[in-house]
Amino acid sequence: MASKVVLPKWGMGINEGTVLKWLKAEGDPVTEGEPIVEIESAKATEQAPATASGRLVKILVPEGQTVETFTTLAVIAADGENHADLLV
Repeated sequence: MASKVVLPKWGMGINEGTVLKWLKAEGDPVTEGEPIVEIESAKATEQAPATASGRLVKILVPEGQTVETFTTLAVIAADGENHADLLV
């Protein structure tokens, strides 16, 4: 099943983060738990992991953009899997 990668809330008072660098590109295979994106928050730089194994099919937030916590950053899906419903 396709899976969203969202900006986690790493601590109290952390309500947004900036995508610094994607460690994987669209189409790359990923393994659940593997770091795929570096995020800068008010307190630190963290790496957000893949939420499932499969392929990084769509990056929704480009490098340099700041978004609120729980925003969908990307979508991971198995090859051939329909993921259109997660592209929000």
